[in-house]
Amino acid sequence: MLQVELHSHSCWSKDCIVNLETILRMCDKRGIDRIALTDHNTANGALAWHKLAPDRVIVGEEIMTDRGELLGYFLSESIPAGLTPDETIKRLRDQGAVISVSHPFDRLRKGAWQESDLLEIIDKVDAIEIFNSRCIYPEDNAKAVAFAQEHHLVGTVGSDAHSKVEYGRALMQLEPFSDAPGFLAALKQANHTDRYSSWLVHVHSKTAKWSKKLHLRPRMWEGG
Repeated sequence: MLQVELHSHSCWSKDCIVNLETILRMCDKRGIDRIALTDHNTANGALAWHKLAPDRVIVGEEIMTDRGELLGYFLSESIPAGLTPDETIKRLRDQGAVISVSHPFDRLRKGAWQESDLLEIIDKVDAIEIFNSRCIYPEDNAKAVAFAQEHHLVGTVGSDAHSKVEYGRALMQLEPFSDAPGFLAALKQANHTDRYSSWLVHVHSKTAKWSKKLHLRPRMWEGG
């Protein structure tokens, strides 16, 4: 079984400054076999690193629609933010991507979903994120679990990592796969390991965002 991280960010996201070399070192250290780089509204970093580490990196993206965020896996190009959910899903399907819904009911997250909006697309996605390590209120993850069960959806979990301490907090245990159909088939039989991150990791994201605006590069999070 592969240990797979399905929700992680790199320095290509505006609120993360961890470089890709460091992420791969974290994977080696923590026994992460495959990692989906799901930077905010761009797949460019993941595409570049997939060429260098195709057996480790899954090309992903976390896309902000005009209703909430979606996770796409096995992308061939970036999808812009701000489109409708239907248009975003269409563009993902055109690439043959697998689609999950990010932290759907996190009450503190800008990219969370209204249940009425989610119901409009639920038959058009492959999965829903049933555990996100950055959710501060466990009830919000529990609501996602109940929703997935009610609607017979596959569940995904992810660390939503933005800092070095977070990679591998939540992992899927999957049968080996090499493409999107194999990945989706593996998800349907997966197990997972869930661990919450400290609420302090949100401070890391805020600091990373401001350090980029001020052109600072705190080494304690970036690399090394």
